[in-house]
This record gives sequence, C-alpha cells and structure tokens, in this order.
Amino acid sequence: MWVFGYGSLLWNPGFTVARSEAATLVGYARSFCMRSIHHRGTEQEPGLVLALDAVEGARCSGLALKVADGQEDETLAYLRERELVSSAYLERMLDIDLHSGERVEAVTYVIDPDHVQYCGNLPLEEQARIIANAHGGRGPNSEYLWNTASHLSEIGLHDPDLEWLSGRVRALAG
Repeated sequence: MWVFGYGSLLWNPGFTVARSEAATLVGYARSFCMRSIHHRGTEQEPGLVLALDAVEGARCSGLALKVADGQEDETLAYLRERELVSSAYLERMLDIDLHSGERVEAVTYVIDPDHVQYCGNLPLEEQARIIANAHGGRGPNSEYLWNTASHLSEIGLHDPDLEWLSGRVRALAG
C-alpha cells in the first residue's frame, strides 16, 4: 500500500514507512485551501492547512510512502482518524508517478470543494496573515507551514508559493 504525502505526511507520517520516493500527482495542486478548525486553528479562529485541490493541468510533487508489509489495515485506520476528522478531505486511490519512472496507486487525501472548510483561491497575502496568527490543537499554524516548506526543500522539491509564504509569515511573526 502506498500513501501520497504532500503536507504534514512529508515530515510526520505517523506510520512505519518501508520506502519513500519523490512522486508527482497530476491534476491536483497543493494549496492552503482548507480552513483548519482542529489541528492548526479553532472554530472561532480557523487556521489554514494544505490540501490537494483539483486543477486541470496541475502537478503536485510530494512523497510516495510505502506502508510496511502487514501494517496496511492499521495504517489506513490511523490515516482515516487523522485525516478525516472533519470530513473536509476525501480519501481517493489515485495514480502517482514515482520519479524513478514507476506508476503506483496511492491513498491520497484531496479537498472536498463543497465542504464548509474549503477556501480555495485565497490571495497569498491573506493566507500569510491567517497562518501567522492561527494556533490549534497541534500547535502554531506557522510551524506547520515551516515544517512542510523546509522538508520539501530538503528533499529537493520546489514549491514557490510555500517558499514565499514561509518568508512572509516569518516577517509577519517578527
């Protein structure tokens, strides 16, 4: 079983990873298009978390994470508890292209554009202001951004929006 990581799964998968490899998902864009009311914000002051938004022609680079043999059911139960906490994500089995050339099917969590937490197309400056100030059950929203952006950089994947947001949020946070 493979899992596609594009946000916090990159740096905090929470399950035993038998193999990881850079991969690309076609037809989706990584963006801060989901209001976080649990992990990185509250219902009163939502933060923002990354989600995969269906966009024609888009490509999202991330990591293909192979689940250790024999741990598939346990891992899927864990992921569902973690990712489907508010039903804003939809669980999908999608084809991803490993950078080694192989195509695999992976459990992938994408945004439900009809969900109340969906907030696609927010200007980057507005995203930065929200992220700089939000805090939820798993800590500051800025920490989520910085961990994701730095991990993408460490594995050689470039995301200009996350890089810009990272710098802007640092400036706003002082």
